[in-house]
Amino acid sequence: MTDKANLRLWMVRVLIGIVTAWNLQAAFTFMFTPGAYVAGFELNGLAGETAIRGTGVLFFMWNLPYLVALWHPHRYRLALNLSLAMQLVGVLDESLIFFGLPPEHIILRTSLLRFISFDAAGLILLAISVWMMRHENN
Repeated sequence: MTDKANLRLWMVRVLIGIVTAWNLQAAFTFMFTPGAYVAGFELNGLAGETAIRGTGVLFFMWNLPYLVALWHPHRYRLALNLSLAMQLVGVLDESLIFFGLPPEHIILRTSLLRFISFDAAGLILLAISVWMMRHENN
C-alpha cells in the first residue's frame, strides 16, 4: 500500500470513527442513564426509561456495520455503504417524524432537531468516506 493510499485509509477511518463514536456514546448514554432523557421525549417513569433504554439498544445494533467499516473500509466497502444508507434513512425518517408533530410539542420537536442535526453531520462524514474510498486510485 502506498503512503498516499495508507493516509487516505486512515483519514476515512477517522471520519467513520467520529460518527461511530457519536452513535455509540448516544447508545450507551441512553442505555445506562435513561432518566436524563425521558422528559425530552415527553415520557416519564419506568415506561419512559425502558423506551429510552430500548432506543439505546437499537443505536448499538445500528452501529455494527459502522464498526466493520471502521475496521477496514477498503475491504468492507459494503459495510461502509450500508452505514451511509442507514444514516440517510435515519435523517429522512427523523425529519418525517419532526414534520408530522404538532407545533405545540416544542420539547419533543427540539429533541428531534438534535437527532436530525447529529445524524445529518454523520451523513456528511460518511458520504465523504464513501467518496474517498471510491476515488482511492486518484
